[in-house]
Amino acid sequence: MLGPLAAEVGDASADLGGPRQRAVLALLLTARGETLSADRMIEDLWGNAAPPRALASLQAYVSNLRRALEPGRSPRTPARLLVSAPPGYALRLAEDAVDAWRFEASVRRADARLAADPAAARTGLDEALAWWRGEAYAEFADASWAATETTRLAELRLTARELQASATLRLGHAAEASLAAETLTRDQPLREEGWRLLALSLWAADRRAEALAALRRAAEVLADELGLDPGPGLRELESAILQGRDEVLG
Repeated sequence: MLGPLAAEVGDASADLGGPRQRAVLALLLTARGETLSADRMIEDLWGNAAPPRALASLQAYVSNLRRALEPGRSPRTPARLLVSAPPGYALRLAEDAVDAWRFEASVRRADARLAADPAAARTGLDEALAWWRGEAYAEFADASWAATETTRLAELRLTARELQASATLRLGHAAEASLAAETLTRDQPLREEGWRLLALSLWAADRRAEALAALRRAAEVLADELGLDPGPGLRELESAILQGRDEVLG
């Protein structure tokens, strides 16, 4: 889901069918294994324009997807992946079978090990961020049912980039970290963590004046765009730089 919808069965790409059938699979993926009722799926897929035989169409899409995802399944053998679960359907997939789910787990692991093992955290984040092939659920950008998951994954991607920059800084690569943080502030100027990482990495690179200038820029952006003062993290960092308290670099 971290790009165009695709599925692999063994070494081959599965034929997921046309737009509506692909949407059935994507919709079930947003549920992360939870059951979606047939009525809910019809409402999400067709809205107020559901045809009289919408349920039959949904059943046909599910049948086609089952054949695509389990091509070796014997006739009349219950499906193992896309299952019937009253009052509707659910996907029964392992966490590592879906790139979005695997990405989320990798970010959690990297966050947990960042302080103790920044090298392992950085390696895991580099690998996880490389799984992105575009925007999440990109072909369903206009679908209201995809909006929450799309937003959540985009936020998680930003968090991963911030953790990646933090790990880079902890490894002593201040110049590289400052470049990554500068990109973050350009992409998301209202997120304070990018500004904090930028100032911190500049200070670590003995560029104190530039670090303070970055914090002033952050304050200006937040004031102009949101009418807010910098949060405690940015204020504390500015105070530490001015006072030369370099313990915050640890």
